[in-house]
Order: sequence, then structure tokens, then C-alpha cells
Amino acid sequence: MDFASLIADPAFWVALAFVIFTGLLIWKKIPSKVAKTLDERADKIRAQLEEARALKEEAQSLLAQYQRKHRDARKEAEAMMKLALEEADLFAKEAEKNLEASFARQLKATEDKISQAELEAVKKVRIAAAEAAVNAASAVLKTQLKAGKHDKLVDEAIKDLDKRLN
Repeated sequence: MDFASLIADPAFWVALAFVIFTGLLIWKKIPSKVAKTLDERADKIRAQLEEARALKEEAQSLLAQYQRKHRDARKEAEAMMKLALEEADLFAKEAEKNLEASFARQLKATEDKISQAELEAVKKVRIAAAEAAVNAASAVLKTQLKAGKHDKLVDEAIKDLDKRLN
């Protein structure tokens, strides 16, 4: 292979261009710059992955925290509901007792009024009976006694009437 055939061979020119291109790349320190850029890019990606991992852990922590809060709120709501039901039951029982006491007081007041009315009626009946007895006795005495004695007996009976009725 001589020099002229070497110059005419396209593979030679490709090889020469490749050697010159590679030499220029090394001389300009392109591989280290590319490596540095790739390393920087890898570091950014690694940092983003770490940040994403931290955010994921934080989100999981927040989710667990909110789930605990939700469970606690539900338990608290159930406790409040139970307490409200107990208080409502207590109020109902107290209202029933108050209602029974009110009915008992009204019944007692009514019974007292009835007793008082009975006593008043008995008193009126006694007075009416006493008056009827006095009138009857007076009529009998008027017909059977003499005029002078009968006025005196009626007056005495009327005076003693108050003492006998009470």
C-alpha cells in the first residue's frame, strides 16, 4: 500500500477525521465537561428523587395523622352522642317526675277543695236543719204553749243555737 492509494482510500480519510475530531475533543476537554454536565444532571435527578421521597414520607405521615384525627373525632362524636342520649333520657325521667308531682299537687288541691266544699255543705245542711228544727219547734211550741212562755223559750233557744252548731 503506498501513499497515493492510501490518500485515495475513503476509510483513511474517515479514520484521519476521527483521530483529528477525537484529538480536538480531548484538547478542548470536552469529555470532562460532558462528564461534569452528566454528573450535575445525575445529582439534580438524585436530589429531586430524595425530595420526592421526603415529600412522599411527609404525605404519608400527614395522612396517618389525619386518619388518627378522624378516628379521634369519630370517637369524640360518638361519646358526645352517647352523653346527649343519656342527658335526654335523664331530662325525660325528670320531666316525668315533675309531671307526676304536678298531678299529685293538683289532685291534692282538688281533694282539699272537695273536702272543704263537703264541710261547707255539711255546715249549711246543719244550719238549715237547725233552722228547720227551730221553726218546727217554734210552730209546735206556739200551738202548745201559752203566749207568755213561748216567746221566752224561743229567745233562749236562739241564744243557745250558736253554741250547739259549733
